Amino acid sequence: MTASNTLQGSEPMANTGGAQRPTVHRRISTQLYAGIFGAVALTIVASIVSWISFTNVGRSQNRVSEESVPRLVSAFGLAEFSNALVAAAPRLTTATVDQFPAVSNEVSSAQLEFQFRFDSLSLQIPGDLHIKNIRESARTLMANISTISSDMSQFHSLTSEIEELQSEIPALQDEANGIVLPAIDNQLFFQVTGYRDLVSEPIDAMIRTSGEELLLYRHLNAIQADVAQASALMGSALISSSAAFVEPLQESFESVADRIQISLSAINDSEVAPGLDSAINQLLQLGAGDQGAFQVSVDRLQIIERQNMLLAQNQTIAVELLDEVHALVEEARVGARQATENSAQTISTARILLVIISVVGVLGAGLISWLFVGRVLLRRIGRLSGRMRTLAKGDLDEEVEVSGRDEIAEMASALEVFRRHALEIQRLNLVEQLAQELSERNDELQEVLAELSQAQDQIVAREKLAALGEVTAGVAHEIRNPLNFINNFSAASAELLEEMAEIYEEFEEDLTDEQKDLIEDINKDLNENLERIQNHGKRANRIVQDMLLMGRGGGETQLTNINDLIHEHSLLAYHSARAQDNEFQVTLEEEFDPNMGELEVVPQDMGRVFLNFVANAGYATNKRQKELMESDSLGDYVPTVVLKTRRTEESAILSVRDNGSGIPPDVAAKIFDPFFTTKPTNEGTGLGLALSNDIVREHGGTITVETEPGEYTEMVVELPLTRQQSSTALTEDNDDLDNEGDDV
Repeated sequence: MTASNTLQGSEPMANTGGAQRPTVHRRISTQLYAGIFGAVALTIVASIVSWISFTNVGRSQNRVSEESVPRLVSAFGLAEFSNALVAAAPRLTTATVDQFPAVSNEVSSAQLEFQFRFDSLSLQIPGDLHIKNIRESARTLMANISTISSDMSQFHSLTSEIEELQSEIPALQDEANGIVLPAIDNQLFFQVTGYRDLVSEPIDAMIRTSGEELLLYRHLNAIQADVAQASALMGSALISSSAAFVEPLQESFESVADRIQISLSAINDSEVAPGLDSAINQLLQLGAGDQGAFQVSVDRLQIIERQNMLLAQNQTIAVELLDEVHALVEEARVGARQATENSAQTISTARILLVIISVVGVLGAGLISWLFVGRVLLRRIGRLSGRMRTLAKGDLDEEVEVSGRDEIAEMASALEVFRRHALEIQRLNLVEQLAQELSERNDELQEVLAELSQAQDQIVAREKLAALGEVTAGVAHEIRNPLNFINNFSAASAELLEEMAEIYEEFEEDLTDEQKDLIEDINKDLNENLERIQNHGKRANRIVQDMLLMGRGGGETQLTNINDLIHEHSLLAYHSARAQDNEFQVTLEEEFDPNMGELEVVPQDMGRVFLNFVANAGYATNKRQKELMESDSLGDYVPTVVLKTRRTEESAILSVRDNGSGIPPDVAAKIFDPFFTTKPTNEGTGLGLALSNDIVREHGGTITVETEPGEYTEMVVELPLTRQQSSTALTEDNDDLDNEGDDV
C-alpha cells in the first residue's frame, strides 16, 4: 500500500483525464455552502426570535416571581395580620384574668408579624400612598392596643377589689346589725318593763321614760337605718355604669357617715352596744379614701370609658386600614395578572414567528433537495458509485467517464488515476500479504516469549520457597535446643520445689503463720508458673516438629486427631499472616464434630492443606475488609473464617468457609491448575491449591469448592474413614507455604 500511495501521489492532477479546476460559482461546495448558509441564516433568525421571546418571557416571569407574586403574598399576609390586629383590642377587653396573659402574648405576636410583613412590603414599594396610609393607621391602632393592654392589668385589679368589697360590705353590715339590733330590743324592753337584766331591780318609770332614754333609743334606730343606707350606697357605687353617677352617691355616703358618727358619739357613754363603734368604723372605712368603694368604682368606670373610646376609634381606624390593605392586594393582583398576560402575548408572538420561519426553512430545504441534490448531485454520484463498485470487483479494464466541471468531475478523474494505479498495486498485494503473515507470526512469538518469562518468574519464586523451607528447618533445629533446655530445667525446677516442700515440712513448726502463708503462696505460684512453662514449651516443641516435617516433605501415615490438626494449623496460618501484616484481623470459628476421632493421614501433608485453606480464606476476608474501608462502606462487616468437621458413616467431611469476596465462575474452574493465581507475582505462585489437590487425592479424597461471588467461598474436603493407598506418589516439592490459591 505504501508503493501505491507513492505512485498515486507522484502523478500530477494535470494528467487526470484532462479535467480543469471548476470555477468558483460552478463548484458544488459553493452551491452547498450557499444552501447551508441560507439554512443557517434562517436558524440564526429563529434563534434570535427565540432569544428575544425567551428574554421577554423571562422578564415577565421575573416580574411575576420577583415582584408581583412576592408583593401579592406579602399583601395577603399583611391582610391576614391586619385582621388579627383589628381583633386584638376587643379580645383584650373581653379576656378574663386567666386568659389575659395568653391573649396578650398572641396580640404581641400578631403585632410583630404585622410589622414584619409591613416592613417587607414597604421595601418592595417604598413610595406607595397606601403604604403611608397603612403606616399611620397601624401606628395609631397599635398605640391604642398598647394603651388598652396596659389598662387591662389595672382594670382586672380594680375588678378584683370591687369583688372583695362586695363580699366585705354585707359581712360588716351583718356584724354591725348583730350588735345594734339586740341593743335596740334591750332598750325597748327596758323602757317598757324597767329591767336592764333579769337579776337587777326594775328602774322607776320616770327614769326609764325620760328624754335621755328615749333619745338613746332613737339614736340606736338611726344607726341601724344609716348603716343600711351606707351599705346600699356603697353597693350602688360598685355596680354603677357611669362615673358621673358615683359622685352624688359618695356625697350621700359622706352625709350618712356624719350622722352615724353623731349617733355613735351620743351612745358611747351608755354602753348599751359595746363594740358597735369598731364594727361601724370598719364598714365606713370601706367607702372612704383613695382605696374606698367609690374611688375604686370611679377608677374602673374611667378605664371602661377610655377603652370604649379607644375601641370606637380602633373600629374607625380598622375600616380605613383594611380598605388600604385590600387596595394593596388588588394592586398586586392586577400587577400579577398584567405580567402573566404580557408573558402569554410574548409566547404567542414567538410561536407565530417560529412557525413562519420553520415553514420557510422546510420549503427551502425541499427545493434544494429536489432541484439540486436530487437532479444534479445524486444522479451523477450514483453513476460514479456504480463505476467504483465495478472497480472494487476487479474490473479495471474500462475507463472512468469524466463529465462536467465540478468536484464530481474531479472525483471521476481521481478514480481514473486510481484505476491505472490499481493495476500496478495488484502486483504488490502478494508482497504485503506475506508481510502481514510474518507480522502475525512475530506477535505469536512475542506471546509465547511472555508466557515463558512468566513461567521463569514462577520457577524462581518456587526455588525461593524451597530455600525458605530449608532455612525454616534449620531455624527449627536451632530453636529445639533452647526449647529442650527450657523443658528439662522446668521439670528439674519442679523436682527441686518438691524437695523444698519436704524440707519445709521439717521446719514448719518453727515458722509463724504469716511466714507459712507466704511460703505456701510462693510455692503455689512457682508450681503454677512451671506448669505454664512446661505446657507452652511442649506446644512450641510441637510447632517446631511440624515445621521440621514441612521442611522435609512427605512422611508416614499415622492416626491423627483431625480436629486438633485443623486447630493447630489454623492458628499457625493466622499468626503467620499477623507476622506479615500487623493490621491483619480475622475471627476463627470452630464447629468441630466431637465424634470425629482420628483418621489415618500424613499429618504434615494434611496440615499443609488446611494451612493453605485458612491462609487463603484470611487473605480473601482481609482484602474485602480493606476494599470496604476504602469505599467507606464497611458497615458491620467482620472478617470470619468458619472451620467445620463432620463424620458420616463412610467419610469425614472437612470444610473451611470464609465471608470474603467469593470466586467468579471463570476463575473457579482454574484454581486447581498449577501456576494459576490471581494474586500479585510477589504474593503467590499458584501452586498451593494444586499441591493441596494432589495431597487430598493421594489420601483417596476429593476437594470441591462452593462459592458465591461477593458473598462467600467454602473449600470442602471429603476423606474416606479408611485410607486407600494411591498408585502414584507426590512428586511436587512440598515447600510451598505462600498461601496462594482460591480467593482474589
